[in-house]
Amino acid sequence: MTDKHILIIEDEESIGELIEFNLAKNGYKCTRTDAAEKALKMFDGGSRFDLILLDLMLTGMDGTEFCKIFRANKGYPQIPIIMLTARSEEADIVSGLDYGANDYITKPFSPRVLLARIRAQLRDASGAAQDPSETLSRDGIELNSEFHEVKIGGKPVDLTANEFAILEMFLKAQGRVFTRETIIKNLHGDGYPVTDRAIDVSIVNLRKKLGKKSALIETVRGVGYKMPR
Repeated sequence: MTDKHILIIEDEESIGELIEFNLAKNGYKCTRTDAAEKALKMFDGGSRFDLILLDLMLTGMDGTEFCKIFRANKGYPQIPIIMLTARSEEADIVSGLDYGANDYITKPFSPRVLLARIRAQLRDASGAAQDPSETLSRDGIELNSEFHEVKIGGKPVDLTANEFAILEMFLKAQGRVFTRETIIKNLHGDGYPVTDRAIDVSIVNLRKKLGKKSALIETVRGVGYKMPR
């Protein structure tokens, strides 16, 4: 039995019921809604959840728009979001993750795989909650993991979830060379359907946003990337 409370945002009733059945059978408390707008109202009303399962192709506000609004509002808890979708194109995967989803599962999926992904995200969230608020800094770059904020020279920089996670990875392990495969694994776990090219695109976009500090992310030819000591 677990005390974790999961919010399911799914407008296909049969799929929502199946997810809720499997989660409840494994001891999770569930709340289900068929619209992203209703979910936001729950958070505005003070409802608390530990994780969100979010359908990408919702009627009305879709999953990516929900992620953008949810992650941009500092009043909402920064809990894990797992996107559920029938889409399998790389562009859709990257878009969902960049807008703030922590993980991504393509329909149809195995209930066992979904449960494993949920456990992994809840473990990561629990570990982060136990860590004290940490501000990482380097040459004018400041990253606060608790508030999900990055500043350069005191000015805020707007990063996607992936860009933030990659920058945090480099700041925590300065001098270490990260292969593209390692970056993907650190962000999403083993066997995740994201190509090396998607990581290269994220690095390019991150460098652009870092401006004059972009040189702090070095390319190690034929290997990957690093932030030198």
